[in-house]
Amino acid sequence: MQHEAHSAHAHHQMNHDGHEGHHGHHHAPAGASWAMAAQATLHCLTGCAIGEVLGMVIGTWLGWGNVPTMILAIVLAFFFGYSLTLRGVLKAGVGFKAAVRVALAADTLSIAVMELIDNGVIALWPDAMDAHLDDALFWGALAVSLVIAFLVTTPVNKWMIGRGKGHAVVHQYH
Repeated sequence: MQHEAHSAHAHHQMNHDGHEGHHGHHHAPAGASWAMAAQATLHCLTGCAIGEVLGMVIGTWLGWGNVPTMILAIVLAFFFGYSLTLRGVLKAGVGFKAAVRVALAADTLSIAVMELIDNGVIALWPDAMDAHLDDALFWGALAVSLVIAFLVTTPVNKWMIGRGKGHAVVHQYH
């Protein structure tokens, strides 16, 4: 099924490429635009941020240590990241199993890079791991880490979309 989705995208891409010179607003034939990559990254960031913040808030509120809190935040970031893509693909009428495959193909690398950067920044930021919910450091470090994750993940998404991978797989369903 993934091969069929890729073939459908390639066909879709060829149809747009033939009209590129006339309209200039569809997929770039030689790859992905920065705007497309930024949009895909923002989509991913939304799901990651929901999961990340929820995980950090729950773990901190329950008084968990840093490692279980970070694990919960990462698990929830993947869950919400995949869920947002899944919702859109299911809305397009794709069956559940195929939609799950599309979401996994579209978001896995993007979410993984985002979480690596996001959690790496928080882990390396002095005292950020020990900050509490009512502490400006907690929210500041989280916000800065998500911005850095966005900046690092956008070129990754641009590269993937340019090769018909990542969010390029999702675009045929919009």
